[in-house]
Amino acid sequence: MPIVSVSGLSPATDLVDRTLRALGRGVQALVQSAVPLARCSTLRVGGPAARFVSVSDGALLADLLCVAQGSSVRLLLLGGGSNVCPADAGFDGLVIQNRCGRIEIGDAVCVETGAALGRLFQQAASAGRSGLEFAAGIPGSVGGALVSNAGAYRSCIGDLLADLEIAEAGRVRRVGPEWLQLGYRSSRLRGGSEQSAHLLRAWLRLGLGDPAGLFRAGRGYQEQRLSKQPWLPSAGSFFKNVNDAALAARVPDLPPRFVEAGVIPAGYLSAACGCKGLRVGGAQVSPRHGNFIVNTGGATASDVRTLADMVRSRVFDAMGVRLEEEALYVGDWPGSGAGS
Repeated sequence: MPIVSVSGLSPATDLVDRTLRALGRGVQALVQSAVPLARCSTLRVGGPAARFVSVSDGALLADLLCVAQGSSVRLLLLGGGSNVCPADAGFDGLVIQNRCGRIEIGDAVCVETGAALGRLFQQAASAGRSGLEFAAGIPGSVGGALVSNAGAYRSCIGDLLADLEIAEAGRVRRVGPEWLQLGYRSSRLRGGSEQSAHLLRAWLRLGLGDPAGLFRAGRGYQEQRLSKQPWLPSAGSFFKNVNDAALAARVPDLPPRFVEAGVIPAGYLSAACGCKGLRVGGAQVSPRHGNFIVNTGGATASDVRTLADMVRSRVFDAMGVRLEEEALYVGDWPGSGAGS
C-alpha cells in the first residue's frame, strides 16, 4: 500500500518520510510501508521494511540515492536478494529495490546494476561477447555480483570490470575499477547493511566469441549447478572457500584439483564435519550440498544465522579454520545499532 504518515514513528522512519516528501508526490506514490523483506530474498526470510520502493528508472534511482545520502536517511539497497539474509526485525528505514536493468552492448558493455546477471550473460552471448559464461544460472543482480565479486569456475566478474558509475556523498560520478577494492568474494561495499556509496552502472570489457559456443559453455556450467545444488530457497553459497594448502592435504575425499590448488570448498569442510542435514527450526544445511543453508518452510532469519554459527563452530573445532560468510546479514539484527 502507499506510504501513510502515522504518529509514533521512529526517528529513522520519520526522517525517511520527511525526505520523501521533499522529493514530491510522484516519488511518494511509489513508496510502500511494512513490506516483508522475505519477498525480496531468495532465502525467503526477513521482517518488514519501514519504507520500501522498487525502482526501474536509472535517473530516479540516482536521485533517490543522492537525496537519501545527503539527508542521513537509513538506507538499504537490494538487488535480486540472492546473497543476503535479512533480519527478522526487518529494517527501520528506506529499502530501495534496484530494478534498473538497461544493457547496452558496444565496445564495452554498459549495464545498470539492477540487471539480472543471467540476463546479462544471455544478451552478451547473443551479441558474440565472451567472458560471462560462468554466470549462466547464477541468480541475483549485477550490482550484487560486483559487491561480492561473484564468480565460479576460476572466473569472476571483477576480472571484467572497466569502470563504474556510483552515487556517493550525494553526487554521481564515474570511477575506475580500483575504487571498488575487489578481492576474493569481497569489495569495499561489503562492510554492512548501510553504505555511503552505491553502484548505478558498470562497464565491462568482454571478449569475442561464437554465440552458439558461448551458450553451449553457459549451459554446461548451469547443468553442473543444477546437478549439485538444492532446489529449496537459499542464499546461494553461504560460506567462502578456504585457501590453505596444508589443510587441503588432510580434508577427506577432497578432489585432487583442489588439493593441488590448496583450496578447500566450504561445502567439503561442512560435509567432513558432519554438517549436512543439520537443522535449526525451518533452516537446514542441505543434504545435497554442505555450503547451502536452505529454507525448508517457515524458517526465520535467526534460524539461519544460528545454524550458520553451528557450522562455523563445528568446522573450527575439527579443522581449526574459521569459515567466513559469503552471504550478507542485512537489516536490524540485535546489536547492529538499529535506529541510531
